[in-house]
Amino acid sequence: MINYYLITKPGIILGNLVTVAAGFLLASKGEFHFWLFFATLIGLAFIIASACVFNNFIDRPIDKKMERTKNRPLVTGLISGQNAIIFAIFLGIIGNLVLFFFTNLLTVTVASIGFFVYVFCYSLWKCRTIYGTAIGSIAGAVPPVVGYCAVSNHFDLGAVILFTIMILWQMPHFFSIAMWHFDDYAAADIPVLPVKKGMLRTKIHMVLYIVGFILATTLLTLFDYTGNLYLIATMAVGLAWLGLCLKGFKSDNDQLWGRHMFRLSLLMIATLCFLIPFDSL
Repeated sequence: MINYYLITKPGIILGNLVTVAAGFLLASKGEFHFWLFFATLIGLAFIIASACVFNNFIDRPIDKKMERTKNRPLVTGLISGQNAIIFAIFLGIIGNLVLFFFTNLLTVTVASIGFFVYVFCYSLWKCRTIYGTAIGSIAGAVPPVVGYCAVSNHFDLGAVILFTIMILWQMPHFFSIAMWHFDDYAAADIPVLPVKKGMLRTKIHMVLYIVGFILATTLLTLFDYTGNLYLIATMAVGLAWLGLCLKGFKSDNDQLWGRHMFRLSLLMIATLCFLIPFDSL
């Protein structure tokens, strides 16, 4: 059973549920609905798990070539492809039923769009286009919007801002991973930006995305969704992230620098998600 658990990518599920909670609590505006919150987390957790199992199934050929993924259960044969597909379908059905019966149709629709983009656009195309990271960022930006829509049942300005923030955060976050694990991506011939266009161009892109991210985070306060505590803290960590990014132009070890950027990106999104519930207006 542990192998079935592992192919759901529990780390990815947990990370996404943190952003779901942030979106949910932002829309709640101090009125917390526990059972709706619980149902939203459970429903989306199953849908994300389903998407990750499909992704594992699709990625088998490239996972064999990468050091950090060559021992995954689907690669080693501990789980058959047929059983993985059945498991993924089962998880997806449960997740959609939970969201359908306990949230609203908009929430189910948004979650389904995220699932479709991740499985059918990102997973199937990431080895064919340099824009795979951008496509994946769309799917990764969906969870907080799901949490937001579960409460509000509206796709309004707040949802748009959350979606924008997450896309702009994910691009430098994923570029950091690609730099950190450059050798693996090169060995698997995955056309990520550092492999195809080089480190310098990737660093320039990261600076631009981080500047955009910092500006986008201020919109929640400018449009009265959050208070000044959120604004000050996210600006401080965001500027620290930008500062480390700029130092990368002088780095003589891009893989080590990429790891540091990755870790600071996690602190950045954790700060944002932690402060939203405590500083929502």
